[in-house]
Amino acid sequence: MAVLIASDVGKDMAGEPLLRGVSFKLERRDRMTLSGRNGAGKTTLLRMLAGQASVDEGELVFSKGAKVALHDQRPPRERSLTLRDYVLSGASELVAIEGELAELEQAMADGAHDDATMTRYAQAQARLEHAGGYRWRDRALATLHGLGFADSDLDRRLDTFSGGELTRGSLARVLAGDPDLLLLDEPTNHLDIASLEWLEQHLTTLDAAIVLVAHDRWFLEAVGTAVLELEAGRARFFDGPWHAWRKEKAARELALGRAIERQQAEIDRLDRFVTRFRAGTRARQAQSRAKKLAKIDRVQRGPADGASLAFAFKPPERSGRVVFELEDGQISAGEKSLLEHAELWLERGEHVALVGPNGAGKTTLIETLAGRRELPVGKLRTGHNVKLGYLSQHADELSAGTARTVLEATTHLTGLNPNQARALLGRCLVSGEEAEKPLAGLSGGERRRLSLAILVHSGANVLILDEPTNHLDLESREALEEALGAFEGSLLLVSHDRALLDAVGNRTVAIEDRALHSYVGGWPEYVRVREERAAAGSARAQRAAEPKAAKAAKPAKPGPKRKPSAPAPRDQGAQRAQRQLEREIETAEAALRELESQLTDPGAWSDADRSADSASRHDAAKRAVESLYARWERIAG
Repeated sequence: MAVLIASDVGKDMAGEPLLRGVSFKLERRDRMTLSGRNGAGKTTLLRMLAGQASVDEGELVFSKGAKVALHDQRPPRERSLTLRDYVLSGASELVAIEGELAELEQAMADGAHDDATMTRYAQAQARLEHAGGYRWRDRALATLHGLGFADSDLDRRLDTFSGGELTRGSLARVLAGDPDLLLLDEPTNHLDIASLEWLEQHLTTLDAAIVLVAHDRWFLEAVGTAVLELEAGRARFFDGPWHAWRKEKAARELALGRAIERQQAEIDRLDRFVTRFRAGTRARQAQSRAKKLAKIDRVQRGPADGASLAFAFKPPERSGRVVFELEDGQISAGEKSLLEHAELWLERGEHVALVGPNGAGKTTLIETLAGRRELPVGKLRTGHNVKLGYLSQHADELSAGTARTVLEATTHLTGLNPNQARALLGRCLVSGEEAEKPLAGLSGGERRRLSLAILVHSGANVLILDEPTNHLDLESREALEEALGAFEGSLLLVSHDRALLDAVGNRTVAIEDRALHSYVGGWPEYVRVREERAAAGSARAQRAAEPKAAKAAKPAKPGPKRKPSAPAPRDQGAQRAQRQLEREIETAEAALRELESQLTDPGAWSDADRSADSASRHDAAKRAVESLYARWERIAG
């Protein structure tokens, strides 16, 4: 039976229609994503499904006893609870089931074996087993770990966490409750990439129907099985993955554009006839065509269709070859050391992605590079003719000065006159009376678009961007992605939007174990190396846990490899990348030697399954070494 059926659902807002004709059916393991611009009604629909907003038209039918859970951006009201107690409080129904099972077991021990008692017991036990049995608490706490919390966080009070951490805690609480219908509003906010990847995997294994709103394109592609498109009050259901819906939508928009062109050509033809023959011998025919013209049902785009951001960075002035260079740097937050002996460089025209887990020090590092923090230890050199454009995570730069309105802030920060400032704002979807809105009343998306408008006009030849896609819808993200990809200057980008990292970055710098590691080749290359390294580490850990036996014949071993001599790299950046790769080669070769030593244990080849596993791990370790040599040869050559 379907978990939820929506039939022609509608909703009014302030007397105006917001949603009309919303219809869909969701079974368990269906995961429907909501698509639509900001203000299209996505969050309102989620609250209607959760029973927190009224349904003005149509009908929602839920399966009997269906448990519905909503995660949105509202913080917890009660802040005196510990994180552990808060998350477990989302599973009060499971606690009640445990109590019911205890009562029924006592009743059966006292001799109650009637059909009603046995049926109740079977139903309660099935429900608890669905949530993981009596180990559901362990699963709930594992969810916290997946979302980036440590064991030391579990007994902290909620009022000691940041807003982003509370949002992640709220998500963990919803997931712990084992709902039948899970409603998620921007679940990817405040998650680092490791947590994003964990959440994608987790949602695809849940035995529940899911409706979610998100702007992370890779997340939508990994999780979604259907799309409900909301645009200008219209609703359209598409049964299929996100990429297939995007393809279908593009074809639909192309067909609509052609239909509008054909209709306009017919209207123009009729209008010319009516104008030419309004009087005279063909007046009757002209009158007939005028009536036909009046009855034409005009094909039109929706009011929001076609509106998009117009980012276009001006060709920047040429900077020195090395934009900035950090040597032996130490970055701290209070007494906590974030980075030690850090080396980082950015060269003219490079687009570098800076990645790492939440709390690793990404924002602190780029604030230091941008001159907003002092470097306590180390050297930071800035190149010739560097004109820096900085975008903070929360658009703090808008608060500078005494500007009160959007227009005042734009003129103050750009030096443009009011008319020029209005033209700039219009290209970023801020027009008319919106330019007079107070800064304090802007939404997150409006603040981000305004910051980007100012950044685009700045003429900077070096951009340092901290989560630039925060609060932007999909169309705006793609417009920014295209503009950054075409930017001719240097770029240092911090983002959890993997689609943006993939499209824009040509080198990745990762914060790992309080050090900076550079990976040539952008985001896909970094992911490949990360996975190979994780596989090799897993192999080492697995073999180290097994008892060693007497040595046996060693498996076939590849011939020794020598690092080939090569001419000097073209520039200092390539030299550093080459040295980094040489260190990685040494580590990978040491891991291969250690694995081969462990594989001398006869137990590693004792049966077909273990032999296959040993051979697979050995091949993976060899491929890791060979891949690193191939990368080294590309750089050195």
